Amino acid sequence: MKLRDAILPEFDREMANTRKALERIPEDKLGWKPHPKSPPMGWLGTHLANLPNWVVMTIDQDSLDLAPPGQPASRTQAAESRAEILERFDSNVKAARAKLEQVEDEHLLKPWSLLSGGQTIFTLPKTAVLRTYVMNHIVHHRGQLTVYLRLNDVPVPALYGPSADESGM
Repeated sequence: MKLRDAILPEFDREMANTRKALERIPEDKLGWKPHPKSPPMGWLGTHLANLPNWVVMTIDQDSLDLAPPGQPASRTQAAESRAEILERFDSNVKAARAKLEQVEDEHLLKPWSLLSGGQTIFTLPKTAVLRTYVMNHIVHHRGQLTVYLRLNDVPVPALYGPSADESGM
C-alpha cells in the first residue's frame, strides 16, 4: 500500500468533520472570543480553512520559515464571513486532496523543516509533517472551535460519534 492510500481516507474524514464545524460558525460571532488571550472565532475558522493548504506547501516545499530574517512574520487575515471561510476551506481541501492523490512514497519520505528566523525548529519526513502538523493541527483547532460553539449555545456537530446535540446521529 502506498502511503497516500493510508493518508487519504483519514484526510477525507477529518476534512468532512472540520467542514461540519465550520458550517456552524455564527455569522454574528466572528469577533467573539472566550478569553482576551484567545483568538476570535472568525480568525480560528479562517485558520482552519487555511490549514489544508499546508498539505500542498509540505509536498511542494522542503521547509517553511514562519518569520524569515529581515521580513515580517506571516499573519493570517481573518475572513469576513462564514461563507468566505467555507469557500477558502473547500478550495484548499480540493487542492490538498489533488496533491495527495499524486504524491509518491519516496517524496513523502523526504525531510521537511519548520524554521523561525532562519533557525530550524524541527525536521521530520514529509509524511510525519502531514500527520502531525497538518492533520493533528486541524483536529486540535477544530476542538477549540467546538468549545467556542458550545459556549455560544450553538449545537456541536457529531464528529466521531453522537454529540450531546446530535445524539443518535
